[in-house]
Amino acid sequence: MTKTTHDVPKAVSDAAKRGLELHEMHGHGGIPVGLAIARQLAKGGKISDEDALHVSKYFPRHAGDNLDQDGSDGHQPSNGYIAWLLWGGDAGREWSEKIKLEGDKS
Repeated sequence: MTKTTHDVPKAVSDAAKRGLELHEMHGHGGIPVGLAIARQLAKGGKISDEDALHVSKYFPRHAGDNLDQDGSDGHQPSNGYIAWLLWGGDAGREWSEKIKLEGDKS
């Protein structure tokens, strides 16, 4: 049986890279599983169907995690904002939800 894979869009990869940069810079945001996913997304290329669906499960649980505190006001970005980026940001949400919906149809 062939496993389905999905191309990681550039916007998703870029958001994960930014999340990793902010995590490194500020020393917070994200837990080990989020950091592992971020490294995978940041590389680009392909991701397994299972991992893409795992990404889709993150966003509904964390949509209210202080996403407005992005650091643009001179304060540190919130843990929630950094973690959101680690999972691909808004682009990751849209992309992974599309994959989930396609899977629900089959």
